[in-house]
Amino acid sequence: MKISLATMTLTAAAAFTWAAPSTVPAVNHVPQMPHYRFENFTTANGLPDDHVYSVLVDGDRIWAGTDNGLAVYENHTWKTYTTKDGLAHRAVLSLALDRNTGDVWAGTMGGLSRISGGHIDSFTQLNSGLSNDVVYGVAVQGEDVWVATAAGGSRLNLRTGQWALYNERNTPMVEIWVYGVSASPTKVYYAVWGSGVLEYDQSTKTWDKYEDPDGETEMVLFKDQGLIHEITSSVSFVDKVLWVSTYFGDSRYDGRYWHNFLTKDSGLPSNFTNFVKGVDANHAWFCTDRGLAYYDGTNWAVYRPSLTTGRPEMTVRDAQGHVTAVPVTTAPAHHYILGIDFQGNDIWVATARGLSHGIFQN
Repeated sequence: MKISLATMTLTAAAAFTWAAPSTVPAVNHVPQMPHYRFENFTTANGLPDDHVYSVLVDGDRIWAGTDNGLAVYENHTWKTYTTKDGLAHRAVLSLALDRNTGDVWAGTMGGLSRISGGHIDSFTQLNSGLSNDVVYGVAVQGEDVWVATAAGGSRLNLRTGQWALYNERNTPMVEIWVYGVSASPTKVYYAVWGSGVLEYDQSTKTWDKYEDPDGETEMVLFKDQGLIHEITSSVSFVDKVLWVSTYFGDSRYDGRYWHNFLTKDSGLPSNFTNFVKGVDANHAWFCTDRGLAYYDGTNWAVYRPSLTTGRPEMTVRDAQGHVTAVPVTTAPAHHYILGIDFQGNDIWVATARGLSHGIFQN
């Protein structure tokens, strides 16, 4: 059996778009990177479960997909939706927002749920065209809902109610474990375990495939010649640039050139990346098993509790590889990071032991 996604992905469309905050000139040549004061939420202050797979910003509301229900934070209060309310399954792996209707879509371990005006409708293999009930990723683009499942991809057209299935029979995928999806008006990308990244062209209705040129191996023989690895965990397409996370490093593709990131030659705290979210063509966040990393196109920052002492920790790495520790008093709830979304200049972070609100410090 494949490694289960404690790497659950998120392709949610945020109500606000995070932008790299303006910075001041560097002191002692240390790049100035965003600083945050982290406020952490656990079962002690309202979450239904500390294991948070996904997070979605919806205006002033924050949705958290946990191992024991879907929670929403509004007016400093948490409310939880469970299977008793119609949720397909208690474990919520992924979240997406329909900007046109305000509906929230939740991918769970037992189906796909739509939360609309407080009412929940759920779709499964038995009552719809969903290809599998384990929904790792979901994205909404226009009138289409794109879904990544344990047995291929699906698409629901909201206008017609028709479903389309994508698997090894009608796409270039070999494996059918689809872990993530990112949709735009022009392209749709699926992260497929063991099959790299699949690209669907919305205008031509055709598929393309991106693979690791040196095969499914931990050895990187051809640096920057293609996708870093076949074991992809998530995708994020923004400003015509594709960001890809894998369990063996990360990749950026601008449609012509690939650039790969590894711990040995970048600021990644780990090559095991659960989720990536691009801000624009040059900025991205990487959710790894050893901390949260931010890349500004040149420099890196890592935010986490220390792996040895548990104390709050932030480091900055410049283009020359110099790493500087930055004094901080707070950190995300845990170093195992599963998702991120943006609220203005603030960040919300899903971790294995709580949800964290990173409040931007000017």
